Amino acid sequence: MSARREREEVPAMDEARLSAHERRVLAEIEEQLDQDASLARRLRTMRRTPRLPAPSFTGARRHLPALGVVALGVMTLTLFVLAVDTEVPALIWAFASVWVLTLVTALLLGLRWAKRRAAEARTGE
Repeated sequence: MSARREREEVPAMDEARLSAHERRVLAEIEEQLDQDASLARRLRTMRRTPRLPAPSFTGARRHLPALGVVALGVMTLTLFVLAVDTEVPALIWAFASVWVLTLVTALLLGLRWAKRRAAEARTGE
């Protein structure tokens, strides 16, 4: 209450004066806001520094192609061991298919990396 009285007593130079009706409406609004306990708690615990940003998946999305190549590599090695051990034609063909897919994906990932490095070198100069 005392802070509100101090504001009314010392108006700023560039502040417009409120009519009696406007002051009454403003006082009613302030009373309603003072009665809101959750708002008061949030205002008390408010920090001046901004909160940490919510974790984003942009970093994980950037590493997703590399994780895909690693997963394909593990699958290729597993199929290779099984194909050599069992000599089943289906496993040999599965190994060959996954191996080609792994090589193509790794090549595309390498090209993307090289283009990114070249673009960074151009903008850095």
